Amino acid sequence: MDVEGGTQPPASEFIDSPRPGYVRLIQIRDFESDNHITYIPDSSKWRKSCTSDVLIARYGASLGRICTGLEGAYNVALAKVVPSDRISLRFAHYLLKSNYFQGPLLAGGGRSAQAGFNKDGLSVIPLPIPPLPEQRAIAHILGTLDDKIELNRRMNETLEAMARALFKSWFVDFDPVRAKAKGRDPGLPEPLADLFPAGLVDSELGEIPAGWEVGTLADFSSLNPEAWSKETRPVAINYVDLSNTKWGRIGAVTAYAQQGAPSRAQRVLRPRDTIIVGTVRPGNGSYAFLSEEGLTGSTGFAVLRPLRIEYAELVYFAATAAENIEELSHLADGGAYPAVRPEVVAATQAIKSGDAVIERFSRIAGSLLAKIAENERESRTLAALRDTLLPKLISGEVRMGKVPELSSLCEDASRRSRC
Repeated sequence: MDVEGGTQPPASEFIDSPRPGYVRLIQIRDFESDNHITYIPDSSKWRKSCTSDVLIARYGASLGRICTGLEGAYNVALAKVVPSDRISLRFAHYLLKSNYFQGPLLAGGGRSAQAGFNKDGLSVIPLPIPPLPEQRAIAHILGTLDDKIELNRRMNETLEAMARALFKSWFVDFDPVRAKAKGRDPGLPEPLADLFPAGLVDSELGEIPAGWEVGTLADFSSLNPEAWSKETRPVAINYVDLSNTKWGRIGAVTAYAQQGAPSRAQRVLRPRDTIIVGTVRPGNGSYAFLSEEGLTGSTGFAVLRPLRIEYAELVYFAATAAENIEELSHLADGGAYPAVRPEVVAATQAIKSGDAVIERFSRIAGSLLAKIAENERESRTLAALRDTLLPKLISGEVRMGKVPELSSLCEDASRRSRC
């Protein structure tokens, strides 16, 4: 395989929306979310990749990360893999994720300023290369699992967007109320439509439904309700770090023995809690809704625990609405890492409707969040299976033709993905 380093256009040429004659600039952060898409003037001098190409992160904390799925001009923090005729591209994707490549890369990636690699450093890494038919079979098995994981991810994005749209319609735009006020059908079943007022009144936030009030998240939740002490700290700590809290979900949990856990691992987290990172910024998605037991969070979190179980979804979507995250980012204070005090998060304004409306919203949005949690659990199981199979398949410890039940299992995952 060969590798081709990326190119770095000047920031003065960046724009944040598509335009004729421009191409997307691919950066490492783009493989986490689409919230910071950047475009640059198209030019033959840029190194480019398509969605099937395999890229390697070259520097810093992301060193060795294997990325694929985006099309555009990739920057200098990425290098594109160009396989020879002996290598299947998708097999190369998994080979480079394996410890055969990652181990030597990370061990030799030291630099004076930050970890990194160069082309010559990669050329000395020995890699096991099975025959092409075996490569394709391995890539098919592992790819089937990844395809299902990706399907779950996209499904979860859709489910969350649906729940957010419903929250905005009912508690921000007041669509059912506005429709009734104008004598129009609100488009809801009659018993549900009857829960909404038929008029609007002025308030400090502008017009709100008659009989509703302007409150804060503190009216619906308690702030940082539990913390471990030296006496109560469990023997094992399942720690949620700030950096792994992104776009509504927990990306990773680190297990520590009691004595080895970070001193900041103090916040007790419960299912249905909403957590927001204190160094909140509009574009970093620093929040999550919890569905797992037995987690411990950093003191850098503001933990909002619903006062009633049916308040959980309202608290989550109100706290993390785009306009509220934007407002919190402007209220942050401090030096190099501006932070928002937990009390400021709890003081975020929220509309107080009747409990009947909140209960109905909880029922609908709660079912969507429950499906998201179910998909995430399935994806973790599939990822664990993939990570277990990866070294065994590449090393030849497990051979494709000798394990028919493996193909059957993955084909089943593929069928469910298509459904």
